[in-house]
Amino acid sequence: MTFFFKNHPSISYDVQKNGISRTAQNPLVRFKLQELLKSRSALYYTHDIEEGQTAEFIADKYYGDSTLDWIIYIVNDIIDPQYDLPMDYQQFIAYVKSKYGSTESALNTTHHYEHIIQTQSVLFDGTIVPEKVIVVDETTYNTLTATERREVSNYTYEERLNESKRTIKVLHIDFLTQFLDEAERIFE
Repeated sequence: MTFFFKNHPSISYDVQKNGISRTAQNPLVRFKLQELLKSRSALYYTHDIEEGQTAEFIADKYYGDSTLDWIIYIVNDIIDPQYDLPMDYQQFIAYVKSKYGSTESALNTTHHYEHIIQTQSVLFDGTIVPEKVIVVDETTYNTLTATERREVSNYTYEERLNESKRTIKVLHIDFLTQFLDEAERIFE
């Protein structure tokens, strides 16, 4: 996020409503850029974030410029990288301990119950049909057979949530110059 606000235009705003304006970077430009992406057809790569990778690393890998990390944030609607990107293992364990007291407590406490409607399968052509589940109450859970139900611990819930943030979109490099040109016009 180091470079995200660097090019944003400055605005004057009376924060305390006392007649004294302060200069700040205009965060509303973000919405104009997101609308730009939605209004145009663009291709995206998908990238699975690995342990230790940052937006700067990903921008450098795809664009050859780590200062374009802000494009990764815009494309994925990331407002706070600390919470909107996946945590590394050590960060995740520390988070779980701070939220639940210990990893053992998180592992041994039920977050919710699931009814497994359909298990994951692979079709003859290699297409993966995802698992389908619905969250149910404990009474309903107890009426299901062992193959139809699953108890989800706090740890597993947090782990799934963290892992769901791993796959991101990266604007295809062929659209980068056009996006930067349009962003520059918006920033002016």
